[in-house]
Amino acid sequence: MAGDGPMALWRRRPVLGYGLALVLSVAATVARLVADALLPAGFPYLTFFPAVVITAFVAGAGPGIVAGLISFFAAWYFFVPPAYSFALNAGVVAAQGFFLLVVAVDIVLIEAMHRAYDRLNAARDQMAALYDQQRMLFGELQHRVANNMAFIGSILHFQKRQIANRPEAAAQALDEAQARLTIMGRVHRRLYDPSALDRPVREHLEALCADVIAASDRPDILCQVEAAPLTLDLTQLIALSLLVSETVTNSLKHAFIDRPTGKITLRLHDEGEALLLELRDDGRGLPAGAGGTTPGLGTRIVHGLAEQLRGTIETRSSPEGMVTRLRFPKR
Repeated sequence: MAGDGPMALWRRRPVLGYGLALVLSVAATVARLVADALLPAGFPYLTFFPAVVITAFVAGAGPGIVAGLISFFAAWYFFVPPAYSFALNAGVVAAQGFFLLVVAVDIVLIEAMHRAYDRLNAARDQMAALYDQQRMLFGELQHRVANNMAFIGSILHFQKRQIANRPEAAAQALDEAQARLTIMGRVHRRLYDPSALDRPVREHLEALCADVIAASDRPDILCQVEAAPLTLDLTQLIALSLLVSETVTNSLKHAFIDRPTGKITLRLHDEGEALLLELRDDGRGLPAGAGGTTPGLGTRIVHGLAEQLRGTIETRSSPEGMVTRLRFPKR
């Protein structure tokens, strides 16, 4: 994690850091007193600079400042002439000022180094998280591509049977298959964006409804989305998106014939352990064979996707419109 390193323990625990400042400052004073007889005149700060630098490097800026202040007064009293006093004159002011300047520069540089190290660790953690997410997305992609190939095969197989029974409907069947594959491609392109999983479900559903309406060439139809503030995993989100696409497509195809306007309402409710998706249009209802009781292709697709979500689905058609309800577990 960001901020971890060999010195992280000292920086996270102030008691240890300030204790180190006191110990090193006292040790520097003792060492300077011991060396006083061996050194020529001067050098009052010889042992104090290392104490301050080591403290700031190990424990951070705060303990480093404390070590600098202790060293400042210890050097002033014991080693800056006249010794054993806090006498103040021009020479003392110059010497002590120089000491404070050097110590301040050292602490600032060391703290800047620590912050750069923390930023580097944060960037490393972010890259590791992105790498893990990309691996997860790649694994999901392989799984979903295999499933969707089977899904596409089922669609084409069913369309083939329809064409065999009604050869004159071949062009329409191929157009419907093309439209479904186009929407599926748009869903996948949007959801395999690495940042897609962090966006609310409502944004996905709004964009999806806009795509379906645009593909149907019915800009006069309004699609209103209301969704609880939640996120879903990638597998659920893809299956839910395809189910919504198919249901909205069915409404656009059958509910608003000979009508200049219409409205589709999509609501996603959080019921605790489960989610309830409700799609409602204000059209004329679906005729037999168009997703009602007759198991047409659209109905088969919707029920297959509901099974993928481990959910239960029910539909109700009336002259006031079509209502589809899907209840499925969150995970």
